Amino acid sequence: MAKESMKAREVKRARMVAKYAEKRKALKEAGDWEGLAKLPRNSSPVRLHNRCSITGRPKGYMRKFGVSRIQFREMASHGLIPGVRKASW
Repeated sequence: MAKESMKAREVKRARMVAKYAEKRKALKEAGDWEGLAKLPRNSSPVRLHNRCSITGRPKGYMRKFGVSRIQFREMASHGLIPGVRKASW
């Protein structure tokens, strides 16, 4: 499990990206690079990092399901993901 502070930091970044999205778009269209530079760094969508919604794990993230590979396998084994079944032969 990731530290709670890391999960909270990602949530904070996501909120900040949403808050400044319109302003960032307007500044980009106007070509005001100095204005863009004055915005908070965490308001840039590039700084967001995908994390597992259950554990907060940053690596091995499966975008389609929103969880890490470990949680995906565990959920698939328990039949919690519709249409996914563990292969056996």
